[in-house]
Amino acid sequence: MQPTVEVSFSPLLYPYKITQDNYTTVVVDIFRATTSMVSALNYGIRSIIPVKGVDEARKMKENGYLVACERDGKLLDFADIGNSPSDFWLDSLKNKSLAFSTTNGTQAVNMAKEDSQKVLVGAFINLQALVKPLLSANQHVVILCAGWKNLFNLEDTLFAGALANKLIDAGFITHCDAAKAAMHLWRDACKDLKGYLCNSSHRQRLSHILSQQDFEYSITIDSCEVVPILKDNQLIKL
Repeated sequence: MQPTVEVSFSPLLYPYKITQDNYTTVVVDIFRATTSMVSALNYGIRSIIPVKGVDEARKMKENGYLVACERDGKLLDFADIGNSPSDFWLDSLKNKSLAFSTTNGTQAVNMAKEDSQKVLVGAFINLQALVKPLLSANQHVVILCAGWKNLFNLEDTLFAGALANKLIDAGFITHCDAAKAAMHLWRDACKDLKGYLCNSSHRQRLSHILSQQDFEYSITIDSCEVVPILKDNQLIKL
């Protein structure tokens, strides 16, 4: 079997994916959830529990969990931590389990787990690290862009194009126009990723929340080797 790669530009499109066989889904939410998940596990957090709703996150807090929770980019009043990568760079969080609920990213993770054989988490910071397990699994790959409230966004699509390009260079094929479009955008944007994204809608939306440091970290390619995988409803290091 020659594995294929396809891209879903938003969670609304994910149920219409072409793939019918066993497949791996790579979930991406560059600004900020999946970058933060990779960053948190890389820094030493033991596991992350992706939580769908605010009420469920509040109950996790009542049950003694540390909780990272935001909606529309804003930290909720009961949460311990926000949703920027640097929020997780605390020695006090090392070896802890963390409940995590966000506007887009954790919703996409929970959607992907329903029928994927495997769910991985991707970001620019672990782009190359993702390639090896995807190649060794020899399964079809669907890249699920979390987007913004089910809408297309630029940064997740560019990541999808970057990853799809690497997989096709390594022997995957695609029959998916979304993957082809994402790769075309990536080949244009990769010459100046920071400049390409500085005026994106989500970067502007988060301009008062996502610091310049976190923005630049989020678009730094291959800065860590951690690949989060969903096991027993927790994200851990692969």
